[in-house]
Amino acid sequence: MSLLANQIAVVTGAGRGIGRAIALKFARAGADVACVSRTADNAEKVAAEIRALGRKAWAHAVDAADAAAVAAVAEAILAEAGRVDILVNNAGITRDGLLMRMSDADWDAVLDTNLKGAFSFTKAFSRAFLKQRAGRILNISSVIGLIGNAGQSNYAASKAGLIGFTRAVAREFASRGVTVNALAPGFIETDMTVGLAAETKGDIIGRIPLRRMGQPEDIAEAALFLAGPGAGYITGQVLTVDGGLVM
Repeated sequence: MSLLANQIAVVTGAGRGIGRAIALKFARAGADVACVSRTADNAEKVAAEIRALGRKAWAHAVDAADAAAVAAVAEAILAEAGRVDILVNNAGITRDGLLMRMSDADWDAVLDTNLKGAFSFTKAFSRAFLKQRAGRILNISSVIGLIGNAGQSNYAASKAGLIGFTRAVAREFASRGVTVNALAPGFIETDMTVGLAAETKGDIIGRIPLRRMGQPEDIAEAALFLAGPGAGYITGQVLTVDGGLVM
C-alpha cells in the first residue's frame, strides 16, 4: 500500500531543488500534489511531471512574502482539491552579505519569504487542518539556523525562526491531531550551491563526516517519513539531514 495514498499535499517552493524532489516523492507515494512556486512555468513543469506519474497535480504561482496572495492561493487549493493533509513550507531565498553591508531590503526579503511565508501558508490552511483533526506540517529549516554562517545573518535568522515557529505551532495544533516538524538540511546540491567555487565546495565537503554533499532526494526521503503514518507520534522536532555536519 502506498504510504500517502489518497492524501493531498501542498509543497511551496516546488519548482526546483528540494521542493521539486519532495513533490515528486510524495506523488510516487500516492499523494496528489499542489505545486506552489514563485513562477508559473516552474510550478506547471513539476505538476506535469506528477500528472505523468498518474497523480493529480495543481500548479500555482505566488510570492510567499505576499500574505494576501498566499491566502488567495490557499483558498483556491482547498476549492479544487477539497482538503489538505500535508503542508511543506519549503519556499526560500538567499540574499547573502556581511552584516555591516547588508541592506534593509535584503534582510526583509529573506525574512519575509523564508519565515513570514511559512507563517502565512500555515495560517491560511490552519482552519482546514484543525477542523479535520489530522494533518502533517513540515517546515524546511537549515543547519545554518542551528550553527550560523558568516555572510548569512538574514538567512540564519529566518531558518532559526522557523524552528521556534515549528515548536510553538506544534504545541498549538497537537490536541487536534496535527503534527508540526522541521527538517534541517545540510549542504545540498541545488541551484543555491551549484555556483560555489571548487575550493569552497572542497572545504565544505571536508567538514562533512560522510564526505559528500547531500542530494535533494535525501531530504525528500526524510520528508516522506515525517509526512507518513510512521511519524504519527513525532511533533515539534527538528530532523537534521546533513551527513553528520552538526553533531
